[in-house]
Amino acid sequence: MAGVNVKKIKKNKPDLMVIGWMEHLDLPDLGLHQIKAKIDTGARTSALHATQIKTFVRDGEDWVRFQAQADEDEPEVTVEAPIHDRREIKNTSGIPEERIIIRTKLKLTDRTWTISVSLTDRSNMRFQMIVGRTALRNHNIAVHTRRANLTSTFGQ
Repeated sequence: MAGVNVKKIKKNKPDLMVIGWMEHLDLPDLGLHQIKAKIDTGARTSALHATQIKTFVRDGEDWVRFQAQADEDEPEVTVEAPIHDRREIKNTSGIPEERIIIRTKLKLTDRTWTISVSLTDRSNMRFQMIVGRTALRNHNIAVHTRRANLTSTFGQ
């Protein structure tokens, strides 16, 4: 095999997208659109406000049913999803708690990719969702810490 030139094939990265510390995004598989989300690179895992979290079995697989809403002024919707994992995740007080993790699509402007999201009651928090750093990793995204809504029409 002497003389064979082997080149690594590089995957084309999307253009750099600069997003604000707060953005409105969609979770289309869950039927949630224009969710006000805090982009929190200090958090590893993304979290979605969910209430009435109940697990059940469908076709031999563990699933979860919960109530969620895109915005506090929107009506709650019932969502069902397969359970991807259960993990100990530290809450905002630093106390570990076991959470259900689902996998779903995140849509931000014209980009869509799959992320892991923990389900937790965030009713005492300002944002329905936080997007953690693992959701942004490998997507060529930079976070502008002093600007909000850089990808949406909601103003800055």
